Amino acid sequence: MKLLLKQVNITDVNSPFNTLIKDVYINNGVVENIADQLEIEDAQIIEANDLNLSPGWVDVFAHFNDPGLEYKETLESGAASAASGGFTQVFILPNTQPTISTKTTVEYIIQKAKNLPVHILPLGAVSKNIEGKELSEMYDMYNSGCIAFSDGLHPVQSTGLLLKALQYVKAVNGVVIQMPVEKSVTSSGLMNEGVVSTQLGLPGIPAIAEEIMISRDIELAHYTNSKLHITGVSTAKGLALIKEAKGKGIQITCSITPYHIFYCDEDLKEYDTNLKTNPPLRNKEDMLALRNGIEDGTVDCIATHHLPQNADNKICEFEYAANGMIGLQTAFSAINTVLPTLSDGRLIELFSTTARHIFSLEKRSINIGEKAEFTIFSRSDHFTFTNGNNKSKSNNSPFLNHKLSGKVIGIINKDKVYLNL
Repeated sequence: MKLLLKQVNITDVNSPFNTLIKDVYINNGVVENIADQLEIEDAQIIEANDLNLSPGWVDVFAHFNDPGLEYKETLESGAASAASGGFTQVFILPNTQPTISTKTTVEYIIQKAKNLPVHILPLGAVSKNIEGKELSEMYDMYNSGCIAFSDGLHPVQSTGLLLKALQYVKAVNGVVIQMPVEKSVTSSGLMNEGVVSTQLGLPGIPAIAEEIMISRDIELAHYTNSKLHITGVSTAKGLALIKEAKGKGIQITCSITPYHIFYCDEDLKEYDTNLKTNPPLRNKEDMLALRNGIEDGTVDCIATHHLPQNADNKICEFEYAANGMIGLQTAFSAINTVLPTLSDGRLIELFSTTARHIFSLEKRSINIGEKAEFTIFSRSDHFTFTNGNNKSKSNNSPFLNHKLSGKVIGIINKDKVYLNL
């Protein structure tokens, strides 16, 4: 592969070319030259207005449904969605059938994903079969290649079990990922508890359910001096608790979804089942607090919570609809639309560099001699997500047919270039 990117704005704090506009020549998957102007014979040229280049993006929480639930998504379709959305690394949830709770399942995922355009990294279940009763084969899964540990869509409810897990992962400098969902408080809820839920006549999920869980997990992380990542934070107080814990030196990090800062519970007035999520869309004040958390650095990274659902699970009454939406292809454009003045540097922290640090991924730098694992994007171009360009097997997205600001041009990964044509 001979690839020449013309006049790209380089956004990479680890690169000596950071913030500069240069030509970048990549040959056989390695950056061979970076200069003001380059002419390379027989090279494929990528050239456009407002072309940006950054280290490849990372999604820390996505569901690819393989094994066992391939009618919603497969590793192949999930990888295609990720590549189209600018991601070169994706952590996939263990909520499969069977669950990713043994080294055999981890090895199955890694082997099957070898030739796909993105690096697919399985999250190993904290508990056996995600039942929340006893620890899984965590050490064996780590040695087989799982990137971190999580019970995914069914976060650990048992305080004692999570305590043991946090102690256990210290031996491998591992990270536990939790969604802030206290099930005993949320079991009957369908949306955020508040004025809107009352108006719509739907049972609510109180913010305290999230905040209790975050408070408990912070205390456990503090007690064990272990690494905890909370994903899908949706309330202002929950984010404030995390910020306070960070100030105390507790090893806690967090991620939020693009949809939690794009939508709020007021958008549910049409009963759009694609907006039914867990944690739910909160009120407008919470939504704005999350946006501030991105801007002030409290939020460490973006997690798409890409959760495919087949039509039967979404084309039904709101009460019976399944939670979640697909989000890999719209994540960047949604963030860029809501926060157009966010600096390039902060944007790439959220999508790439911070997640790589938290989870000890190999650093990727835009520099001569470095391996190319990059994302190409434009902040000024526009993107409309349609059934025609949707790479997922599912289409449960509220962003369908909405014009968004910012467009992913493609990725360079595994010695190849994948472009959105």
